[in-house]
Amino acid sequence: MHMPLESQIEELYALPAKELGREALKVFDELKAGLNAGTIRSAEPDASSPTGWRVNAWVKKGILLGFRLGRIVEMPPRRMQFRDKHTFPLKQIPPSRNVRVVPGGSSIRDGCYIGKDVVCMPPMYVNAGAYVDDGTLIDSHALVGSCAQVGKNCHLSAAAQIGGVLEPVGALPVIIEDEVLVGGNCGVYEGAIVGRGAVLAAGVILTGSTPVYDLVRDAVYRREPAKDGNSEPAPLKIPAGAVVVPGARAVTKGRGRELGISLYTPVIIKYRDEKTDQAVRLEEFLR
Repeated sequence: MHMPLESQIEELYALPAKELGREALKVFDELKAGLNAGTIRSAEPDASSPTGWRVNAWVKKGILLGFRLGRIVEMPPRRMQFRDKHTFPLKQIPPSRNVRVVPGGSSIRDGCYIGKDVVCMPPMYVNAGAYVDDGTLIDSHALVGSCAQVGKNCHLSAAAQIGGVLEPVGALPVIIEDEVLVGGNCGVYEGAIVGRGAVLAAGVILTGSTPVYDLVRDAVYRREPAKDGNSEPAPLKIPAGAVVVPGARAVTKGRGRELGISLYTPVIIKYRDEKTDQAVRLEEFLR
């Protein structure tokens, strides 16, 4: 009887590297094929979960297994592929202009899912285990880290960093739900969840240790510690439709108060309205 892929990975993951052979490579290739097709995910929606998401720790174990199995080899460059609107071909610059065009490019690592109609602007990078759903735009210098989950019709603006969470294997990766706008130079790390339709203004940083102040609902959102030794901390979650901007909060104790020091904190100043939606909708003309 054929053992399910999950069981095979769990069994192989427990073995020392010296005992892993060709069969382990076949199992990893099967996992990678599922990741490429989007039929296997390191995290997936789960309505029964308090966060709305479920971690598939066995998938992360499989990705880590691939690193243990891999050896350093020469990877000959494949024929570069470019696909874009025919109305915007490469600009022709005559030699007489003496313009330098420095080489650069984008990379999408094997073992991740890229949906239909995704737009990738160079240079950008998507790591193994990630999931990028249909219609999302990944702008220049943006990163989608290992196992990060990005929904449909999102915009990851220039220099946005969507951190990956590969280890510990049971930890929730960063989740960007559908129709989220992540502004330029934003960073989302440590398993934070950004709810559907939220807008992160340029420069917003979300981590597990930074509280987010909601001025509209008079609430504070933060990662909550584990209730017992067997569970993971509850992740920071930005509510659906929230508009988040960089802010500051005053230090109220000790020397920091005496010096008038403030600490960075993200602030929710409103929730998406018609005006916000019109601004976000403008990017459709760029696709």
